[in-house]
Amino acid sequence: MLSLLSGCGTDSFPPASVIPEHQQNNPWYRQGRDEIGTRGAPTGVAKNVVLFVGDGMGISTVTAARILAGQRAGMSGEEHQLSFERFPFTGLAKTYNVDAQTPDSAGTMSAMMTGVKTDFGVFGIDEDVRRGDCGSAEGNGLVTALELAEIAGKSTGLVSTARLTHATPAATYAHSVERDWEDDSTLPAEALAAGCSDIARQFVDFRQRLARRYPEARIDGIDIALGGGRANFLPVEGSERGSGRRGDADLVGLWLEENPDGHYVSDRETLLAAPPTGPLFGLFSDSHMNYEGDRPDAQPSLTDMTLAALERLVKNTNGFFLMVEGGRIDHAHHAGNAAGALGETIELARAVKAAVERLDPANTLIIVTADHSHTLTMGGYPRRGNPILGKVVLPGEEQPALAEDGLPYTTLGYRDGLGFRNFGGETNSDVAYEQPPSTGRVDLTDVDTTAPGFHQTALVPTEAETHGGEDVAVYAIGPGAAAVSGVQEQSNIFHVVNAAVGLDIAASAALADR
Repeated sequence: MLSLLSGCGTDSFPPASVIPEHQQNNPWYRQGRDEIGTRGAPTGVAKNVVLFVGDGMGISTVTAARILAGQRAGMSGEEHQLSFERFPFTGLAKTYNVDAQTPDSAGTMSAMMTGVKTDFGVFGIDEDVRRGDCGSAEGNGLVTALELAEIAGKSTGLVSTARLTHATPAATYAHSVERDWEDDSTLPAEALAAGCSDIARQFVDFRQRLARRYPEARIDGIDIALGGGRANFLPVEGSERGSGRRGDADLVGLWLEENPDGHYVSDRETLLAAPPTGPLFGLFSDSHMNYEGDRPDAQPSLTDMTLAALERLVKNTNGFFLMVEGGRIDHAHHAGNAAGALGETIELARAVKAAVERLDPANTLIIVTADHSHTLTMGGYPRRGNPILGKVVLPGEEQPALAEDGLPYTTLGYRDGLGFRNFGGETNSDVAYEQPPSTGRVDLTDVDTTAPGFHQTALVPTEAETHGGEDVAVYAIGPGAAAVSGVQEQSNIFHVVNAAVGLDIAASAALADR
């Protein structure tokens, strides 16, 4: 049977090994394992792990979101702290992909999930692969932290405000030579002919393909999965993303058949009313979920989904692994809308706070980080307490400062992107794409730059704002958290988690016991 671990081809992992030999021998893996070992990181001290990923949440985003949250609370803002900024340990992660100086979410999340850096646009496989070429995946598949948790008998879950088939959540459970193959309608004919599997199908088939790889393990599948992306699982004509899947494949129905004790939910009401036991699968929009700023009451927030997941996962006395993504930080940045990105970051901080309050810090490692940054900049010498989304007002002054061209300017801006937009009270960042990129300076004298629909100017006009390439911060609390300190390769995050929870040891022991 064709292996879904690598997206196509035959099984590519040695059946006797939990972590395949080529993964353990990969230079990135060896370096990370050795570095964490030299830090004296204790092994197996945590029972649970929660990995929060703010997609695109660079340091400038965290700083600006901190100030905005503080200003919303009536402070000047600079002295404020987001929930995760109070964590006792902080480090920096180098985010580059093997083949890219400025990375994408697929390669970066794959590094965090496997301990191995890989190429731009792929996940769950190492760098010895050609993007979009199924055959090149043969023998290059990698085991993820979530898969190790499954083999070890822990409960597993993923939560995202993006599509569950999008790069960051998908990198926890899927293996693909092309991040864009989210459903079968996106696979080219040659990939289908080669037996490649789309990402939505890999999600539904997760338990079976992992059980085929480790038949002696007791695999019960992903316990909780909540987010967007309904169209990738259903043949929905006229859906937000298009026509949905080819033919009449109903993957939600198939998931329910495979999980007779499971529950499918499609809005906040059914999520909160779902029975407390059994697997839970929630799809709350055809594509990505709404931005927090324009989220309808019928749609759960990131905090709602996080708490719903935790309420179920904590029941496993053997522990759990949960990944939570604030996915729309990235999308607002791509649209050039700082207000939207900061609002999403603040909501992620709320979810982190809720998780910290719900969990036992003595046995749970919580890590908050980003997969990559964006080109958001902050400057201009604004006075203390100046509105972070406002125009620059210098210390001791009352009126906005003027640049050499005689025009006012904002504290926040982008290096590249779609540029200036003035949509007033509009809270959907994606409307930015309705107009072509703007160039040059704009007179902002009569523009309310603090409005949610204001999109900052950009230096270089591009079809969308790009990622940044600088390091991102890593915040941690709980057993083993000290190992995130310092400047490390992003792939080391896997090794921090693996050491703290003892995932590989527990997985190997689970197989030996059976």
